Amino acid sequence: MAVDTKVIERVITIQAPPETVFRLLTDPVQYVRWKGKLAELEPRPGGTFRVEFASTTDVVTGKFVEVIPGRRVVFTWGWEGSEVVPAGASTVEIDLEREGTGTRLRLIHRGLPEGAIASHAAGWDYFLPRLEDVAEGRQPREAAHHTDANE
Repeated sequence: MAVDTKVIERVITIQAPPETVFRLLTDPVQYVRWKGKLAELEPRPGGTFRVEFASTTDVVTGKFVEVIPGRRVVFTWGWEGSEVVPAGASTVEIDLEREGTGTRLRLIHRGLPEGAIASHAAGWDYFLPRLEDVAEGRQPREAAHHTDANE
């Protein structure tokens, strides 16, 4: 079996139950508390996954592939108008596992071209702690260091 080197994998533990984390991943009102300014989410296979980001005009779009309440969310991911990572071109898998009173979240983002891996890894490294903050009842943290391609 070939090893897929073009994968981003992150594992975090959140001190909140899987049902809370799942809601933050699938409910449009809850989703924008930690990511984006507007979310159009239809959490069912074939349903819409579309998020507009607050600081840019970037819009990510895809479709939900698999939705198991409280346990798993899989959706396609890409950017509207992008030739590098077009809408739905890659896949994000998020598994939730109860760990004591909290949740172990495992995210795998696969199918990205080599040149897009670093920026997407940085994106998840920024947004996953914000998800953790909101799930645990805090305001989402801001970036410790903001990078901008125009700096």
